[in-house]
Amino acid sequence: MSVDVKIPAVGESITSGLISAWHKQDGEAIAAGEVLLTLETDKVSTELTAERAGTLRITAQAGQEVKIGEVVGRIDDATAAAAAPPEKPKEAPKPETNAPAPEAPPTPQAVAAPAPAPAASTAPEPVLVEQTPSEPEPIRPPAAEHREGRTVRKRMSPIRRKIAAQLVMAQQTAAILTTFNECDMSAVSAMRTQMQESFTKEHGVKLGFMSFFVKAAVSALKSVPTVNSRLEGEDLVSNNYYDIGVAVGTERGLIVPVLRDAERKSFAEIEKGIADYAASARAGKIKIEDLQGGVFTISNGGIYGSLLSTPILNPPQSGILGLHKIQERPVALNGAVVVRPMMYLALSYDHRVVDGKEAVTFLIRIKECIENPARLMLDL
Repeated sequence: MSVDVKIPAVGESITSGLISAWHKQDGEAIAAGEVLLTLETDKVSTELTAERAGTLRITAQAGQEVKIGEVVGRIDDATAAAAAPPEKPKEAPKPETNAPAPEAPPTPQAVAAPAPAPAASTAPEPVLVEQTPSEPEPIRPPAAEHREGRTVRKRMSPIRRKIAAQLVMAQQTAAILTTFNECDMSAVSAMRTQMQESFTKEHGVKLGFMSFFVKAAVSALKSVPTVNSRLEGEDLVSNNYYDIGVAVGTERGLIVPVLRDAERKSFAEIEKGIADYAASARAGKIKIEDLQGGVFTISNGGIYGSLLSTPILNPPQSGILGLHKIQERPVALNGAVVVRPMMYLALSYDHRVVDGKEAVTFLIRIKECIENPARLMLDL
């Protein structure tokens, strides 16, 4: 008896996904609970596991886009798998007795497959895994690379298509404006250096810069509540909670997991939350609910070396804070020129909701909190 491997429902409004990788080969024996494949959707990536032990038969290849509920393979039960090997020796000698016959050449391909009979129906997987150099043309999966002279054509993944659609939609539906400021990172850097060892020993996670900016963003949102609002038709909806999204870069694209009730979290809880989200995102195991419901986003392009940028809104939010590279620069302080570790800050906002004065006030509040982190400790 066989069990179908079906694409499960992975979230509201998701109707299809991309098989980004099979973790088991066609014809391979598997155990219950083993990871079979990774499914990439326009929101997250998820892993599908085997419901039972048996032999895997793949019917949809890696790189193929599939619909929710579609059968992409089957698992033959252990008894059927145990019975399968005796059939192989029976058919293997046949080509030897008929060696001079025209059917002799296909013999190596038939032997390479787990069983001759399913080889025709499961051809897509061997073509990609074992025979790509000799037979590249018969199979043209949607996400495969295709060389055309001096170019390579590759279909965008679902998550990249979703990101592209979101960015275009944000540009077309909001009046986006960006305001800039800068902050001196000396005080925060000194505090991190002083407290890092004891903080790490106590909480099992390093004290980073992001926890300071999350706390500063909460303080600024409380001071300028308009930024913590969104438009719904002709209604302005003000949020009385502080779920802060923190952008995380992955190989599949940028995602924004949300730290719930950030105003209630300690620095350690924020750092642990960010670390856990980052690990889950890069392993393709983050949940859709982790990406929903944020009121404000922080994006740190500085980790990639960005000195200045204009971040794009994450709809339906009305504001996003862009952080940048910390760079030593000469600045004027008390009538003297000194060198300080400086960071440019950028606040992009929906000008339909947030006025310029409010945006400037918001950034000044961020600056004050970072340059005097005692404010964050005392909630001032």
